[in-house]
Amino acid sequence: MSNGYAVVDVETTGLSPGQHHRVIEVAVVHLDASGRRTDEWCTLVNPRRDLGAQHVHGISAAEARRAPEFAGIAGELAQRLSGRVLVAHNLSFDLRFLQAEFARLGHEFTAESGLCTMNLAGRYLGASSRSLAACCEVAGVPMGTAHSALHDARASAGLLALCVDRIGHVEPVRLTVPRTVNAFAVQRGHVHGTEQHFLAKLVRLLPRVETSSGDEYLDVLDRALVDRHLSSEEQEELLEVALALNLGLPQVMELHRGYLAALADAAWEDGRVTADEEADLRLVASLLGVDVADSLRRPVRLSLGDLVVFTGEMREARNVWESRASSAGLTVKAGVTKKTAVVIAADPDSMSGKADKARTYGIPVVSEDLFAGLLGELSGSA
Repeated sequence: MSNGYAVVDVETTGLSPGQHHRVIEVAVVHLDASGRRTDEWCTLVNPRRDLGAQHVHGISAAEARRAPEFAGIAGELAQRLSGRVLVAHNLSFDLRFLQAEFARLGHEFTAESGLCTMNLAGRYLGASSRSLAACCEVAGVPMGTAHSALHDARASAGLLALCVDRIGHVEPVRLTVPRTVNAFAVQRGHVHGTEQHFLAKLVRLLPRVETSSGDEYLDVLDRALVDRHLSSEEQEELLEVALALNLGLPQVMELHRGYLAALADAAWEDGRVTADEEADLRLVASLLGVDVADSLRRPVRLSLGDLVVFTGEMREARNVWESRASSAGLTVKAGVTKKTAVVIAADPDSMSGKADKARTYGIPVVSEDLFAGLLGELSGSA
């Protein structure tokens, strides 16, 4: 397989090169065809502009000021990538920035093939979340310091090494190598570490979406929302990323709704949503332009053996619904107790004694249609 793999990670001043954001740190880790690490290289890059979210990447202006500009490291970087299969966690994000940086120098950077460890970890390692930290946790790969290019590249390389036996043959990346070869590298002077807040902790719990472009967009959204703020510039950057991934407005809004729903699921994991969690859900909903109401309702899920109660005159006969519930493995009861999982009502706003008692206990009162969906989910998981 030619010269093996080049696992790359970039830290940047923002989310989109189209909004004049720049690379401020780049790392490359080499692996041979068997997945063994053979070399690594990292440097800070002087972007000749503000550094963006320094509280995230932890790079100081003093460090960046003494670093080379991209032109000073372009030749070295291109040689380290040339002839190898390009690998990154959310490959499209790193690739867009590298292409933009080389284009500023008048050079074309092409990657005819590559591998994305965000996708590979879901396919081969059983990772259910897209973030690098979550994938590494599932795979047992040491993570190091997040948002350090070298540590992130090492972590991605670790994921790749676990997957490499299942990948098969991949054509190497072909690059146009700039003639600039005299380069020097500048390393970070300290290890960056910041306390995670509620949203950052929940990001690693978010599930994947069905399409790779959806995961790629949501990965960028994770970065934008880590400080619980979406500036007008970040909104423009997200729009540009969506356009680059050929995502239309309906698809983006569906991703936003799924994002909020996943945050809500994580918040409900301990059985309640605290005031701080509710405030964060409302904030994210307003930033993403979606309705928060459904997210604040306790998620309804049923398991085999759960107790269910019916109330009111339904469209279909009560005995039909009770038979369906029993056939699905649920236990039908006549009265509501604290152990009741759900009450099914002809009208969810019912003022019946059963419905009132259920609300007192915090038990969901649902419609026939919703219950039918819950039965379908229960059958599908059996």
